Amino acid sequence: MSTPLKLAIIVGSVREGRFGPVVARWFAEQVDDRFTVDLVDLADYDVPTALPAVPPALDPNPERPAGMAGLSERLAAADAFVVVTPDYNRSVPASLKSVIDWHYTQWDAKAIGFVGYSGATGGVLAIEHLRQVFGELNAHTVRNYVSFPRYYLLFDEQGGLREPETFAEAAAALLDQLHWWTTALVAARAKAFAA
Repeated sequence: MSTPLKLAIIVGSVREGRFGPVVARWFAEQVDDRFTVDLVDLADYDVPTALPAVPPALDPNPERPAGMAGLSERLAAADAFVVVTPDYNRSVPASLKSVIDWHYTQWDAKAIGFVGYSGATGGVLAIEHLRQVFGELNAHTVRNYVSFPRYYLLFDEQGGLREPETFAEAAAALLDQLHWWTTALVAARAKAFAA
């Protein structure tokens, strides 16, 4: 059996009272032994919204604030990502966008999947914005995703899904695509670095 790939599941919202950790924990439980999971909660880090003077595209590893050191290391170590995000005002939480913009090589040539939750949209508006952003960073976003519209009706008071089957199937489809692309991209990066 091959070595499991390293999957970082990122909780993208830091808002007080957020639901993201519940969704992220549920998704982590869906992950099979093809991956090892690192659950990265952005609320655990001090991420400034003010960016460095030189864009990371020109200086891929700028000096980052000390409060981000562990986060940057965890992102760099990941082979793939799943971003768990709500949409705020039809877009991405500022905390998540800041983390993306503070990094560059950490996303390069890696596969990214999405799990969205929100009111009527289920986070899809944020997911579509993130596809554009990550494309600019040379990351590959997989087609399949999981969406929880009106998530507050879908989960019970203990954080369990009331009807888990459909969402489990969506998670499995996302993980299949993520595994395929991550395997291909890990091999391609290894070949590029060996050349």
